[in-house]
Parts: sequence; structure tokens; C-alpha cells
Amino acid sequence: MRLETDRLYIRNLTETDWREMKNIFVDFHNSKYSVYDLPFPTDDEGAKELTKGFAVNNLFFAVFLKESSDMIGYVCFHKDGDIYDLGYCFHSAYHSKGYAYESTRALVEYFATENSATCFTAGTALDNTPSCRLLEKLGFLCVSTETVSFNGEFSFQGGNFVLNVK
Repeated sequence: MRLETDRLYIRNLTETDWREMKNIFVDFHNSKYSVYDLPFPTDDEGAKELTKGFAVNNLFFAVFLKESSDMIGYVCFHKDGDIYDLGYCFHSAYHSKGYAYESTRALVEYFATENSATCFTAGTALDNTPSCRLLEKLGFLCVSTETVSFNGEFSFQGGNFVLNVK
């Protein structure tokens, strides 16, 4: 699958994208928002294995700038019945430029049109203001909050967001 927007093209993630994914993983590891997610591998072998696992899923999409063909991030979904749970990660050099919104919007529209998807969900830390704003801009509503902890030592308030499309 390949989608295009004004500034981006989006295609299925492949195993050969591992170097770009590693770059995104390393960048995310250095982000203040990394505490709100499970850690990504930052070594070659770990990045290769995780990228391979993501690629066989067929619900992971690499996002590229049209002008340079640079991979700037990815958008993914986890399908549970009729619900598509949204996730994404973009290299910090491309934050605050509208790329995450542009690509996630295109993919949500694609799944709503091509797969008749009617319900999308997403979860994020409420302290991750950019992510909360993006979800709200896409039309997601925060329907509940919960205390989340990955390691038992650090916990945070997470928001559960839902977008119903007709």
C-alpha cells in the first residue's frame, strides 16, 4: 500500500527499513516522552528484529518526506476485532511541522474508506501534551483516564482516546 499527501508518502514498513527505525528508536530514547512507553532497542540486532516483527504485521507504515525521500517516522495500528488502535513515532527533527497529523489523518481516512473501519482508539500520557493535541485535532475524544505503570516504579496518568467515524 502507498498513500501520498501534499508533503509525504506513506508505505508499508519493510525489514530493510531497520536503519531508519533504529535512528527513530535512538532519538525517542533521548526524548522526555520515552518514560511513557516501553523501551525500544537501540542496537543494530534489536532494531533489525523489532523492525522485522513490525513489518510482518502489515499495519506498520513508514512515513517519508516527498522532497528528500527521508523516512521521518512511522504510524501503526493494532487491530482488535473492528477497532484499530493507533500509535506513531516521529524523529524529533520533524516534530511540530504537522507531519504526524498529516500522515495519521491520511491513514485513518484510508482505513475508514478501504477497510470500513468505524472505531479508532489511542492511549497516551496526559502529560504528553503534543500527542493529546494531535489526537484531539484528529477528532479523538478522551473517554477515560487511568494510572499506567510499565515497571512498577514509575506511574503516570494515561488518557484513553476514541474516534468513531461513520
